[in-house]
Amino acid sequence: MISFEQRAQMHKFIIMELALESLQRDNLAIEKLKMSKVYLTIIEKLIKSIQTEYYNQKRLLAKQKIKVVKWEKINEYFSDLTITTPGEDQVFRYANMAVKTQVEKLLLERLNIEQ
Repeated sequence: MISFEQRAQMHKFIIMELALESLQRDNLAIEKLKMSKVYLTIIEKLIKSIQTEYYNQKRLLAKQKIKVVKWEKINEYFSDLTITTPGEDQVFRYANMAVKTQVEKLLLERLNIEQ
């Protein structure tokens, strides 16, 4: 069983991981655009601003022996996150739209744009 604080750390890690994955995926698509240099610069800055904190969170969780095992899409609305802890494996259900909104919020904060 993980504590509330550990769960908050894990959630922050997941949001950063999904943001990085999304940016890296978008990076490949944007390379094909005529004005790609402009957009790629913005994406690279976002990746760098998130990466350091992401690795720090990953190390923090690893020290506590908490590891993300898999992210499994249940349906178009929900996904299950399976993690291992020192005592047992645990599954957390996330609403896909809420996670997407939180990833967007993180990216906008890193761009210093408030909605």
